[in-house]
Amino acid sequence: MTYLFTPAAQASVPVRDRAESFPVRRIYCCAQNYAEHEKEMGSTPERAKPFGFLKPADAVLPVRAGEVGTMPFPPASQNLHHELELVVALGSGGYNLTPEQADACIIGWGVGLDMTCRDLQAEAKAKGRPWDSAKAFDHAAPISELVLRQPGQGVPSSGAIALDVNGTARQAGDLSDMIWTPAEIISWFSKIWEFKAGDLVFTGTPKGVAQVVSGDLLEGRVAGVGELRVRIG
Repeated sequence: MTYLFTPAAQASVPVRDRAESFPVRRIYCCAQNYAEHEKEMGSTPERAKPFGFLKPADAVLPVRAGEVGTMPFPPASQNLHHELELVVALGSGGYNLTPEQADACIIGWGVGLDMTCRDLQAEAKAKGRPWDSAKAFDHAAPISELVLRQPGQGVPSSGAIALDVNGTARQAGDLSDMIWTPAEIISWFSKIWEFKAGDLVFTGTPKGVAQVVSGDLLEGRVAGVGELRVRIG
């Protein structure tokens, strides 16, 4: 096949201890998956259907272990927020999956930031408009290198998830606080979209989301998964 112009480079994420990278197909994000975060966003926690949104594949900002990534501040916003999350990576997929089938698709995980232009989101909500400008802007998905799942290993379901900004604690929670497990999120979303190898799923953020400004250093970690360090440019 020939193209009118050279296609853009494939978005990808490094894999720990491997020469190969993980090619990103789509980025799915689950919203309000921790009860305390729902409360701080003005919602009432409930275990109904998971809901969420997508980010473009090239919104990823991959950061290797020991390095600090730089995320440009989006010029359209005056109120940029951090949302630290466990991210799971899929090596296979399907449509209308059971939670058990969804779990079997997960081949690894990492630490991610669902960066959000809160002012643009609030404006969109007030006018009944989509959130794309608030969630799907360039570099809106910083992510650590991925850790591959080992045979017989379960998806992380407990352990501390925390974020510091300039050395001060901001977000803190535990993976066990999730309302829906990663497999349940994928199962429900697969009734709408067909999942395939290369998909990433951001699984929601704990309480403590707050504003960041240019120059801030964000340091996130998920127990047993890894760390992510990003400076706002």
